[in-house]
Amino acid sequence: MLKFQRYFLHGSGYFRHFSDTIWRPFMKAPARSSAILFFILFLFIGAFLSTRLLDSATSLPTTSVEKPILPTGTAHKPLKIPKKPPVKIEYPLNCSAGNLTRTCPRNYPTAVSPEDPDRPSAPECPHYFRWIYGDLRPWMKSGITREMVERAKRTATFKLVILKGRAYVEKYQRAFQTRDVFTLWGILQLLRRYPGKVPDLELMFDCVDWPVIISKDYHGPNATAPPPLFRYCGDDATLDIVFPDWSFWGWPEINIKPWESLLKDLKEGNKRSKWMEREPYAYWKGNPAVAATRLDLLKCNVSDQQDWNARVYTQDWIRESQEGYKQSDLASQCIHRYKIYIEGSAWSVSQKYILACDSVTLLVNPHYYDFFTRSLMPVHHYWPIREDDKCRSIKFAVDWGNRHKQKAQSIGKAASDFIQEDLKMDNVYDYMFHLLNEYAKLLKFKPTVPEKAVELCSERMGCGAEGLKKKFMMESMVKYPMDASPCTMPPPFSPLELQTFLKRKVNSIKQVEAWEKKFWENQYT
Repeated sequence: MLKFQRYFLHGSGYFRHFSDTIWRPFMKAPARSSAILFFILFLFIGAFLSTRLLDSATSLPTTSVEKPILPTGTAHKPLKIPKKPPVKIEYPLNCSAGNLTRTCPRNYPTAVSPEDPDRPSAPECPHYFRWIYGDLRPWMKSGITREMVERAKRTATFKLVILKGRAYVEKYQRAFQTRDVFTLWGILQLLRRYPGKVPDLELMFDCVDWPVIISKDYHGPNATAPPPLFRYCGDDATLDIVFPDWSFWGWPEINIKPWESLLKDLKEGNKRSKWMEREPYAYWKGNPAVAATRLDLLKCNVSDQQDWNARVYTQDWIRESQEGYKQSDLASQCIHRYKIYIEGSAWSVSQKYILACDSVTLLVNPHYYDFFTRSLMPVHHYWPIREDDKCRSIKFAVDWGNRHKQKAQSIGKAASDFIQEDLKMDNVYDYMFHLLNEYAKLLKFKPTVPEKAVELCSERMGCGAEGLKKKFMMESMVKYPMDASPCTMPPPFSPLELQTFLKRKVNSIKQVEAWEKKFWENQYT
């Protein structure tokens, strides 16, 4: 230490100067100068060690807590921990041995939990939802009274009452086959899908094909308001309110699956048979006995004298049922480039199956519409066929399509895309929801349960069912509430929008008729 002190104080000129000017006053007191010297030495060693520690710290590897380096221009945002999707609780049918009376359980929710505020808003409903406003327009000003509803009882199959999310039914007459059964089953599935969202209401439903509320009977200064009556189809001369038909939940009498399953089968069938590889003819198979126009179609079948490019077959449903429906599988019938749709006694449920085939739908001029067909556009979704000259019209359509293959193929694809997307089961349920919701807004009375009505639920309908009826019910049953809202209703047509849309349809049909007329004129010149 003495050597170090001697060097530090006298070893160089610089330090000698430092000693003369700074240390000399302190050296006069030996004890105090020694304490100060040790204090300065302590500071010097501490500074040296601190520098070494800082150097070693900078060489340590980066740990997991170190903040990541963000790219230039990227704003630092707090990490958002993704929320776990809500657990969907299934509610199977309670068909236990103890439930022999098939009572309606009380454990199914009658309301849904609040929606996640971060969930994207519901998409807008397809175009055909806009017809709901027009179907309900006859009651927009007057509203719907109980007396109006009761006047629809004359032809109704049943009255439906919905109160606090539960369904009650009073039946008036038997329906053909299981039309009423699967219509009511579908409504019950709507209540299971959207518990607590379907408003209280009373309505009359007619399961017969033909619309009966004649529009002209309710015109004039002294005319009464028409009775609101729900059914599967309408026409331009009637005011019946159109509703999805029973076959969306299955048609056991002819082994047609529920729509959600069948739609997948049809899509797979289209993949197996590409349009270009299909038979270049128009195909139809059905029951011709139900309508004169179908009997007339049989004349267009190929014969030794004439080939109208049509292949027409009679469907024998009794024989089909005996043979296990081997020749009536809809997904296996998409093997022709063209398929004919023709009405029966009224509208036919076969239209959606034909449109889903990727084939060009040759649509014989229809008189009736269901809930979605009014939005179909000629030459975009289908090819129009003259009702009064079917055979020549079909031959021209097939010849035109085989000469313009790309365009014809695009017509078939547009129709099947419409069916696969706009008519998927989610949208069928949402159409039912919005139609019933808009209808309920017009009621001017409080719905009540009729004395002869019975409560209806999935257990009461499904537990005692057998065979295909039971199979289709279980297959189409909604197993848990929907955790999202229905699609958003589009606005009603403005007068100009409706006029423009209808004019476009008429002009498209006239254009095809002009092409067809010119084609046949050239054949005879």
